Amino acid sequence: MSRALPKYNKRRIALIGGASAVVLSGAIIAGSALAGQTSKSGGQGATTKAASPGTVNCPAVAPSLPAIPASAKAEVDRNLTLLNTQIAEADKRLVDTVGQGGPNFIQNAILGPLKDKRVATINRIATAIGRTAAKPVGLDSLAPCTLNAAGGGAAATPTIPASAPAATAAPAAGSGSGSGVVGTISCPDVASSLPAIPASARAEVDRNLALLNTQISEANTRLVNTAGQGGANFVQNAILGPLADKRTSTIDRIAIAIGRTAAKPQGLGSLAVCALNK
Repeated sequence: MSRALPKYNKRRIALIGGASAVVLSGAIIAGSALAGQTSKSGGQGATTKAASPGTVNCPAVAPSLPAIPASAKAEVDRNLTLLNTQIAEADKRLVDTVGQGGPNFIQNAILGPLKDKRVATINRIATAIGRTAAKPVGLDSLAPCTLNAAGGGAAATPTIPASAPAATAAPAAGSGSGSGVVGTISCPDVASSLPAIPASARAEVDRNLALLNTQISEANTRLVNTAGQGGANFVQNAILGPLADKRTSTIDRIAIAIGRTAAKPQGLGSLAVCALNK
């Protein structure tokens, strides 16, 4: 009995010692893994921070509004708030989709849909004001937004560089190499194709004729600001095509205004298409 006890104690000590070694080894392995995760996590954080997607910059709408009638104040304020919400949602989507898609992903998936939302919201603002006062026109030019790369400060509204041709001026003929001259947009004149305008339609027709000029000026500005971008069809797809769509809608409004009290003019849609003067 006395001889068996030491052997039992030896086995017991060996088992305890072995278990301790396993626990210690497990602690060392776990500690090493944790240290590795911490290091890896820190590295990922540094990478994410370096790949800042930037922020969305949109023109302010409120400063461009006329006096707002009291009856429209609540609706206008709701839609101005919605414009801010749309920008915040676009900024969040920039962060959530960083690194996704190709070179045109941000334009096609974020800035493009944001512009569509802003057009609808801005139109509701103009409609609300127009119920009891003169409806503001030309606000659609405030719908497109740009990207401030790497989260930079708010970008100023794009301006035409001093070295570029004026928006409505034709490029100088025989000006040497002509490097940097992007051309201007030429559109058919609508006013000269209109019939006699009833007095009741004069104000609306004049507003839309002015809007046609604004649309051409904006397209010329975009020509300058996007010089060298895109492929062979960029100007047609990104500038002339959208301009034709805008002009079609504006010309239709002119024809409808005249048609309320006189014969509605026909065939004006052919005047919507513009060309590039290089």
